[in-house]
Amino acid sequence: MTISSPGSPAVRAAQVLNRPITLGGLTVPNRIVMAPMTRKRSPGGVPGEDVAGYYARRAASGVGLIVTEGTYVGHESAGQSDDVPRFHGEEQLAGWAKVAEAVHAAGGTIVPQLWHVGMVRSAGEPPFADAPAVGPSGLRLDGTEGGGRAMTQDDLDEVVAAFATAAADAERNGFDGVELHGAHGYLIDQFLWSGTNRRSDAYGGDPVARTRFGAEIVAAVRKAVSPDFPVIFRFSQWKSGSYDARLAATPAELDALLAPLAEAGVDVFHASTRRYWLPEFDGSDLNLAGWTRKLTGKPVITVGSVGLDGDFINGFRGEGAQVRGIDDLLDRLERGEFDLVAVGRALLQDPSWAAKVLDGRFDELAPYEASALRVLS
Repeated sequence: MTISSPGSPAVRAAQVLNRPITLGGLTVPNRIVMAPMTRKRSPGGVPGEDVAGYYARRAASGVGLIVTEGTYVGHESAGQSDDVPRFHGEEQLAGWAKVAEAVHAAGGTIVPQLWHVGMVRSAGEPPFADAPAVGPSGLRLDGTEGGGRAMTQDDLDEVVAAFATAAADAERNGFDGVELHGAHGYLIDQFLWSGTNRRSDAYGGDPVARTRFGAEIVAAVRKAVSPDFPVIFRFSQWKSGSYDARLAATPAELDALLAPLAEAGVDVFHASTRRYWLPEFDGSDLNLAGWTRKLTGKPVITVGSVGLDGDFINGFRGEGAQVRGIDDLLDRLERGEFDLVAVGRALLQDPSWAAKVLDGRFDELAPYEASALRVLS
């Protein structure tokens, strides 16, 4: 461990990040969160010992809260990859119970991210269970038709029930909460965004109407679990391949979207941005997480290239993501702009990233390389 004098950057990092926080009935030991990242290492949708070890290593090295990779809820249209884990089925849930047990044994806390991909389909992969893609209006993220259909009321009710069942299964299998994936152009986000939601019924129209589906999922999940079981909601302005997309152009529009979700039972918001240090709206330095906390009063997780410098997409390709200092991050966390910090690619690169930062061993941090995405280390 690096020996640091009082007031040094190393000591400050430990003081700011190494503080517990209570979320509902859960106490997270520090402010570092592992962001959800799809790994496709669960054949048949079953997470094995390698997946349990992957998460447990991060917990043992100081990550306070782990959000798992996205896991398909129990609906035929939830997703099509046979290597993405599912959060339904006896064998799949038994695998997840072992993951939660391993993380707890390592001193961490863990929530599964519950996921339905909606109209997003990956090239080269067959339809999941031969089911068509579904979305609010049957539109792809680029606004074109084809490859799917608009959801009926029965579809909506079935998907809401699938999220609620998955949340109840998460609590029953030893998890500490759940995260609902409402970001990045997937199903819930497709309802929130006017670019993909062209419905003329109660689920489409103005920003409040577009939150109805997401709010129904939140309310059903809230009812299915214990009152103090944390429900986290991840959202974003940007979409995969549509980085200039925006749910809200002003704080007032953002408030209109978030208020129904908070009222339905969200305990924590997870505000996903490409770069956490960029302001969300003109006239303020607050990022998306900061505005979310200001508007809702709820605890918020920030995320977006934490510990990295360089272009978001190029970073995934290993073409220039460099180590970035976290002084600005600590400033923002210390003044209460947000409550927790999610780390993605830096934790793929190095399972010990959290321990090194908390110990002040910044000189041991390495730039992200795309090869880290290809292994489950």
